[in-house]
Amino acid sequence: MSDLVTFGETMLRLSPPRNERIETASEFEVRAAGAESNAAVAAERLGTTTTWLSKLPDSPLGRRVVGELNQYGIDTEVVWSRSGRQGTYYLEQGGKPRGTNVVYDRANAAITTAEAEEFDVGLIRDARVFFTTGITPALSSTLRETTMKMLKAARDAGTTTAFDVNYRRKLWEPEAARETLLKLFPGIDVLVIAARDARTVLDFEGDPRQLAHKLASSFEFTTVVVTRGDHGALAWHDNVVHDHGVYETETVNPVGSGDAFTGAFLARRLAGDDVSTALEYASATAALKRTIPGDVALVTKREVDEVVAGDGEYISR
Repeated sequence: MSDLVTFGETMLRLSPPRNERIETASEFEVRAAGAESNAAVAAERLGTTTTWLSKLPDSPLGRRVVGELNQYGIDTEVVWSRSGRQGTYYLEQGGKPRGTNVVYDRANAAITTAEAEEFDVGLIRDARVFFTTGITPALSSTLRETTMKMLKAARDAGTTTAFDVNYRRKLWEPEAARETLLKLFPGIDVLVIAARDARTVLDFEGDPRQLAHKLASSFEFTTVVVTRGDHGALAWHDNVVHDHGVYETETVNPVGSGDAFTGAFLARRLAGDDVSTALEYASATAALKRTIPGDVALVTKREVDEVVAGDGEYISR
């Protein structure tokens, strides 16, 4: 039995080396990448037993995803499909002014047909926390229904439900996202949301503290975490707002740092930390992730402890 169970799509990420353009690249680095599996790995690295649920094609590419995730120590419970494909995305990194570009190639992925009845929902009922993100219901109408059923199964069993809005404009428009999220929110205990998404998707106004209070009062979440990019994050819990800045870091690759933040926050809450301490560890894990290639936070708890204590290469600001 795992303390944390996550559900969602994991793709294969293909990246040209040395900031080359996709259209001229002759080789690509391949890594597994998905918000929910990224969060599971971060939590596992901080000592939480984790299981990732998904549906993948019964193919070499699908097995490539599972093989990599198993290397990171998380349990994988996969429905193998004879139809549908393995989703991929291409990440082209570049400095200013070009920036970083993501090109998705995930249409008709096996995960888009996943139904709650295909999974051992007992894994969710027996977990202490069930986690998914707004990316999952954005992928298909089937997944919107599946996400709702899984959240309900968790809630009915007394499992804490955690959800990261994780809005992606390339997947759906704000209006469509808002309609779905408002249906999902009653089944969620812990909400993680970027301040920009609260404004863009939910049409809320105010500074991050006001957003946290408004979200908590409007939807009766037990905990609301509002991330603020370079300005850190804050969390509302028991009508108290806890604030934490960022740790300075030399960024190698920022992709996946939000997932690392969420996974670490959940891990430390599961370990018994108060909200303020969990925020510290989440911020430190996200900072370390930015120094690591790929989407996954391959950190150790000792490294995170050192950042929090100020003993590492990073300075809290």
